[in-house]
Amino acid sequence: MGLLSSTDVLRLKLETIPVPLLKELAKANNIEGKKGGELIKNFISSNIDERQVDSFIREKYAQKVAERQSKISDGELLRELHKVVDFQWGVVQGKLDGKIQREYVRKYHSYETLLVHVANELYSSVKDYVVCTWYNHWTTVIIEDLISTHPKVIPTLKNPKGIDLFFDGQPFDLKTTYMPAGYPNPEDAVSNPRDLAVWLYENQGEERFGADNRLFVIVHDVQTPQDSWKIKRDINFVKQNINTFFEREIVSEADEIVFTYKKNTYTAITKIVVIAK
Repeated sequence: MGLLSSTDVLRLKLETIPVPLLKELAKANNIEGKKGGELIKNFISSNIDERQVDSFIREKYAQKVAERQSKISDGELLRELHKVVDFQWGVVQGKLDGKIQREYVRKYHSYETLLVHVANELYSSVKDYVVCTWYNHWTTVIIEDLISTHPKVIPTLKNPKGIDLFFDGQPFDLKTTYMPAGYPNPEDAVSNPRDLAVWLYENQGEERFGADNRLFVIVHDVQTPQDSWKIKRDINFVKQNINTFFEREIVSEADEIVFTYKKNTYTAITKIVVIAK
């Protein structure tokens, strides 16, 4: 995607506001319009102070976080997440249906035999898969809310493809994950994250391919990589690393990378935070 102009960024910020809320903001600023596109056009032509848009988004996002936390506080949620003692997928992520079809549906002819194998084998695999997915989901929610409520970040109220937040006047797709098992130089990632960022773009899945600007948050246990999942619930350690990153970083042309995917060349702006223990 590359660096965008301030007008393009303002347009993107407005596009991430749901229409009912966009109308609320328009009414408060005496801006006319009924449909989203018309409202956005009128916002831009009105020369609205972008800080008003930022403040509105932050306020509504804070309400969204408060609504989530009213169901279970982050402290209570973290206590639940600490109950996970084993992080074994059981099934390769995204391939559960194929496993069921291959190893059960098409393999057994006897109904009773099928049920025995499901009870003895499949249940455990599915349970492990669900627990790992649950753990990853809620730890990511906490981390991404932590990032999105940082004073130097403008979150989004809805997520068009490739935009989760704005930092230093530029849009980013936020990716929170572990150090990839296939990355050849994990020991160098902290001191040279740029190479890791290029590798992540070039080795992304075809079905989720994108060349959008990305902010990668990589969690990594240096001594025991298989225990990296535990770092995601060490929220004080994560918060310390996130705050240090945003306090020192800016976005500039120096963050531009060039990568190749299926013989095509792409350009993107990328930032990467390696949270390593």
